[in-house]
Amino acid sequence: MSAKDNAAVMQLFDLLESRYAMRVIWALSDGHPQTFRLLQDSVGGVTPNTLNTRIKELRAALLVEHGGQGYRLTPLGADLARRLVEVQHFAGKWSHQQVRAANGHLPHAGT
Repeated sequence: MSAKDNAAVMQLFDLLESRYAMRVIWALSDGHPQTFRLLQDSVGGVTPNTLNTRIKELRAALLVEHGGQGYRLTPLGADLARRLVEVQHFAGKWSHQQVRAANGHLPHAGT
């Protein structure tokens, strides 16, 4: 991976590490536009100020847009959300291994 690619990955991770950023993307991943209030309820526990900040950042990053019916993912944001499904699958496997390890079972390569 080139230095430019590494920098892009770090920039994306910095954005996604912002509090509630991934929750906003996840909440919008079903493709249905959401008003600010509905998005706030979907994300859960976020203050209006924090949500407004995250939306501004995600809009500036071209991941979220606002249309006539509310906020939604851009095509680029939808692509990211689809890729996060892979992370969801990994998280399930990882969690299973954590439970197994806690119960005294050693993880096997490839499981």
